[in-house]
Amino acid sequence: MKNSNAYIAALTLAVALSMPAAAQQQPQGTPLADPKPTTAVAPAPAPAPAPAADTAAKRPRYAAAPIEIQYMRPLDKRGIGVFESPKVEGADYTGFKLNWGAAFTQQYQNLSHSNTANAKIVNGVDANKLITIGAGFNNADANLAMNAQLARGIRVTLNSNLSSRHHNETWVNDGYLLIDESPIDVPILNNIMKYLTLQVGQFELNYGDAHFRRTANGNAIFNPLVGNYIMDAYTTEIGAEALVRADGWLAMVGTTGGEIHGQVTAPASRSMAFLGKVGYDKQLTSDFRLRMTGSIYNTSNAASNTLYSGDRGGSRYYDVLENTASTETAQAWSGAIQPGFKNKIQAIVFNPFIKYQGLELFGNIERAKGRAMTETADRTWNQNVAEAVYRFASDQLYLAARYNTARGQLAGITGDVGANRYQMGGGWFLTPNILTKVEYVSQKYNDFPSTDIRNGGKFSGLMIEGVVAF
Repeated sequence: MKNSNAYIAALTLAVALSMPAAAQQQPQGTPLADPKPTTAVAPAPAPAPAPAADTAAKRPRYAAAPIEIQYMRPLDKRGIGVFESPKVEGADYTGFKLNWGAAFTQQYQNLSHSNTANAKIVNGVDANKLITIGAGFNNADANLAMNAQLARGIRVTLNSNLSSRHHNETWVNDGYLLIDESPIDVPILNNIMKYLTLQVGQFELNYGDAHFRRTANGNAIFNPLVGNYIMDAYTTEIGAEALVRADGWLAMVGTTGGEIHGQVTAPASRSMAFLGKVGYDKQLTSDFRLRMTGSIYNTSNAASNTLYSGDRGGSRYYDVLENTASTETAQAWSGAIQPGFKNKIQAIVFNPFIKYQGLELFGNIERAKGRAMTETADRTWNQNVAEAVYRFASDQLYLAARYNTARGQLAGITGDVGANRYQMGGGWFLTPNILTKVEYVSQKYNDFPSTDIRNGGKFSGLMIEGVVAF
């Protein structure tokens, strides 16, 4: 194992001040012997005008982009603490508008890994021998977002990934219609839409609350740390969701095709998926906010469900616990565990969130049960996450810590296996759309058999990430 020093450049700002010199002049008079001068005394010159104020010092260093699209969560720092898209206009409706946004990330990785697995010779190569890794930069990730205001309270969103670990080429991640106001001016519909939000298309499933605080490929502004969860519940599916909010209470029901791709073939192998969420979210005092939600997702028959494998952006931890034949693209989810519930899955999660002044506490208590197409019995996984973030210096700086544990059964392995991960770090918002963060991560794999590359596996080290989102 090799370690290298990470050098971080410090930004310094010099302010030059100038002090104008004051000119002094003595007026000339008549001789003292002549009490009544016959020559007029020259008036004293007018004082020199003061130098103009340094207008450059008064110019703002940053001005946030105006919110132009209604009912939209900003992609920059203003979107932190926002879960579902807000049920407030955010902008006046003045007609059709087209808005573009983007996000970019770059990481410096200095991780080391090891394992104790027995040799497993396949075609003359030890499949359990770890690939050699060192310090260096990961590939850059980028997102492109387009939003169009089609009518009052009605917008369409198209999100694309320009570059990602699993897909180096550009591809569309999701696209959907969001309706927050009635397209027909009927009083009863107008009253209903004060509380109702409809989402239709291919979209990020509103299962749980952790997906609002995760890294989405190029946009890592909302994640206080670098990596996502060990079991990362994120996918996009085609369907519809209806969300009702009133006086802090919220309830959502939805149905989708149960897969990331739309399919009409092999109908006997597919069925609709159903999801729901209930919760309470309210700012109880100026200092204290409470949010508590419970979510469920269920599908009884799918050819390839991806609730825990739908992030095509890949993991932030490159090549950890991978063998010498691995590639960054093919093994894009290093450090994560995917339970393999491709055919049938029932998942439930509870998410408490408390914010008191600068302190945020977030939890994820999750249980998932399911199986793959070739299996006859269900398997179960449990995941627990505890996260604390403290923001200070007008929310420009923060410290963060997270503990994540996942444990359950994998196909082909007898008994439970799992992993636990510690993450500690912090961040600095240079502006509301530029973030630098640092993380120390340590992950250990538990109870994997000696024939599995993850036996005795562990990785740890430093991650530095820069993010731009607007």
